[in-house]
Amino acid sequence: MYSKDINKDLELRPWKTSEGRTNNPPMGRLVFFSFISFSFLTTFSDVMIPQKQVMALPLSTDSRWIVDENGQRVKLACVNWVSHLEVMVAEGLSKQPLDGIAKRILSMGFNCVRLTWPVFLVTNDTLGSLTVRQSLQSHGLLESISGIQANNPSIIDLSLLDVYQAVVSSLGNNNVMVILDNHISKPGWCCSNSDGNGFFGDQYFDPDLWITGLTRMASMFKGVPNVVGMSLRNELRGPKQNVNDWYRYMQKGAEAVHSSNPDVIVILSGLNYDKDLSFLRNRPVHLTFSGKIVFEVHWYGFTDGEAWKNGNSNQVCGRVVDNMMRVSGFLLDQGWPLFVSEFGVDQRGTNVNDNRYLGCFLSVAAELDLDWALWTLVGSYYLRQGVLGMNEYYGVLNWNWREVRNSTFLQLISALQSPFRAELPSGIEGVLGLIIRL
Repeated sequence: MYSKDINKDLELRPWKTSEGRTNNPPMGRLVFFSFISFSFLTTFSDVMIPQKQVMALPLSTDSRWIVDENGQRVKLACVNWVSHLEVMVAEGLSKQPLDGIAKRILSMGFNCVRLTWPVFLVTNDTLGSLTVRQSLQSHGLLESISGIQANNPSIIDLSLLDVYQAVVSSLGNNNVMVILDNHISKPGWCCSNSDGNGFFGDQYFDPDLWITGLTRMASMFKGVPNVVGMSLRNELRGPKQNVNDWYRYMQKGAEAVHSSNPDVIVILSGLNYDKDLSFLRNRPVHLTFSGKIVFEVHWYGFTDGEAWKNGNSNQVCGRVVDNMMRVSGFLLDQGWPLFVSEFGVDQRGTNVNDNRYLGCFLSVAAELDLDWALWTLVGSYYLRQGVLGMNEYYGVLNWNWREVRNSTFLQLISALQSPFRAELPSGIEGVLGLIIRL
């Protein structure tokens, strides 16, 4: 399905920052397939299906596709919204009103949010019952308290669990689907091999407590129509990871979620920071239910060091994608949906490695018509790794959450936010065939 014949390159226009500056980094050329540019696809409305904002929920699966209750394809075009750090409050609520953020997500073309959460939020009663004010005070975040009082006064004295539910409700009111992502157990930044959150049996990763957390979250959002999926665990990793425990516990987690909330799709991650699902090739999961299982994978440029910057972009793209298809992409051919639940780039446009990786990613995501979730919505954090108000340069919004950080990037991914016509041959080759015939 993936073509390596990508010798003609597409020049990306200079990236404009939200402050109005134009950056002209020595970024070379972005690698795309040998076809008319993505900007053409975004305007070729006869080829693309406008993404419906109201689907016939709940969702299920049909071979490799996610579909609605009527059997129509629903393409997940999501953005990650962080809510798993020490404060355990969705980021940005000190900067903008909750409803305004939800509306901005929709206006940028996303139909879905992957909303992160830590196990301790629902299994540690002391933490879960803290109010927003108390949580922020415990970390000395007085400026954030003032910001939430100004922008979201109704939530400042609600419990952390109530606020998490309020975020989901606001997204639902704006026709945005939600995937609940168990990102970590102990609240904090993710991820490393030694943070105690990596694999079953680690210091903070008790399998029984994890099952309890999944069950409580699934039950809490049962009957909430815009909660369409639950991701069981983000980026399994570390020295304890092994295939046998993966099957043992991930199958238990899937059964627990489905038993508590049969409406949601259940999303299973792999090993090695969610890059490796190769063990599934000859040993499928065995569950009591069907039509609800999706697998997820992560793909970043930095995963390959500085290969994109230092190597020939076409060759690096071919090598990386060959490996991706070998360790995870084969699931599409086996008839399973594959959700790229994290990808992203430094949106300042100055990272050559990221820029070249992005060209490859966009091409492959288009050809395979993948479901995906961008990392990240977040423009800045209350507190990350000890730094107050840290700027998130992978964030689609800027530091004050008021403007889009890079409008050129949004234009590039807009071509991927709608599915290609089901009746066309799959992927970009089918689109090109139609263009040629026209």
